[in-house]
Amino acid sequence: MTSISNLPPVKPSAIALGTIFNHTTELAIMTPLFGQTYQRAKLSNSKEEFIKSREATSAVMAWGSSLVGSALQSYGIGALINATGTLSYRGAAYLGGLIFAATSAPGFISELFVEKRAFETVGINVLAKLFETVGLSVFLTWWGTRTNPFEYSSATSGSPSLGRTSWRAE
Repeated sequence: MTSISNLPPVKPSAIALGTIFNHTTELAIMTPLFGQTYQRAKLSNSKEEFIKSREATSAVMAWGSSLVGSALQSYGIGALINATGTLSYRGAAYLGGLIFAATSAPGFISELFVEKRAFETVGINVLAKLFETVGLSVFLTWWGTRTNPFEYSSATSGSPSLGRTSWRAE
């Protein structure tokens, strides 16, 4: 059975800043939803009437789930950075690209060719997901994700390779 102590540690400030980074990106995509909700709030007769409305409930649920999802994604990417021993920006961009390819690319290809969605719509979503994966990986590498930066964790050996200076960004 897996316990919480088996999860790789990630610096709490990295999770918090990664959550803000990711949540800002997602809010840019959800702005039309909040804009419509704001317009309906201005048109409602009272504050209580708007709070009880379905639009307000859906906006709060979208915002809350986006915030929780951003935090989980930040932890996950930070844990992968630590587990793989990624230290350079190039390695972080590569890791983010792999995460994007594994999680988002198949859906975007399906949206373009099967569902025949507009290229502009899919393009904006691809750009947002690239920020959420590649951008977040590079940002977290810049900030630092290790709880103890002097402890090197590698997926293979537990010690850094001595052939190249692994602590220097390339």
